[in-house]
Amino acid sequence: MGEFVRLEVDGGIGTIRLDRPPMNALSRQVQEEIRATAHEASGRDDVGAVVVYGGEKVFAAGADVKEMAAMTGADMAAAAHDLSSSFSAVADIRKPTVAAVTGYALGGGLELALCCDRRVAGDNAKLGQPEILLGIIPGAGGTQRLARLVGPARAKDIIFTGRFVEAQEALHIRMIDDVVAPDDVYAAARGWAEQFVNGPMRALAGAKAAIDGGLDNDLGSGLALESHIFAALFGTEDRAIGMRSFLDNGPGKAQFTGR
Repeated sequence: MGEFVRLEVDGGIGTIRLDRPPMNALSRQVQEEIRATAHEASGRDDVGAVVVYGGEKVFAAGADVKEMAAMTGADMAAAAHDLSSSFSAVADIRKPTVAAVTGYALGGGLELALCCDRRVAGDNAKLGQPEILLGIIPGAGGTQRLARLVGPARAKDIIFTGRFVEAQEALHIRMIDDVVAPDDVYAAARGWAEQFVNGPMRALAGAKAAIDGGLDNDLGSGLALESHIFAALFGTEDRAIGMRSFLDNGPGKAQFTGR
């Protein structure tokens, strides 16, 4: 367990909890603690799905600007890959993930949310990539993941202007997937995650790998990846359980083992 980031496991749900008051500024220490908790969540057999949560008031309001302001170009050239890869560790979790966004999700905070498979936000949430106002650009995936999610024109508008995006607009452009009352954000995110806790974990991991890997390649390569993963799943215990249950009892009644 880190000083500012911890993994809380309850009922098969792993919550990656950011806890660096008042705004969950994403210092280099926080970034490395995010990496460590993501790796732990991905590897634990008692975690079936993951919620990334910053608390009741704020998700994460961005990088630790005071820390960055003291860095030279050479300093950041050495650190930039670690910054990006620490967030990519969340994207690489082999389980369904959902960001529970309250308050601000700005800069690195939005980039962290973009690493999740789904985003649930409070109706008072404000999201954005305001790095341009500091004379820089997003450096932890914002230019890439945001453009893939909302399209290049909308991503350019958000990144070029540095403006804040209100929850309803974010929902409209599909930056987020659900808007609820602020007090209901964590429960709604957890509710989505809970449906996967006793699911076929290897098939879920395979589906995630096929979708994410396919988006990074041309259609032919994506189809080849899908075929490879599809065939490999025929060697799993869950495939045998699922098909036998379907034949004997109909769909939706299989008791999977995760193997």
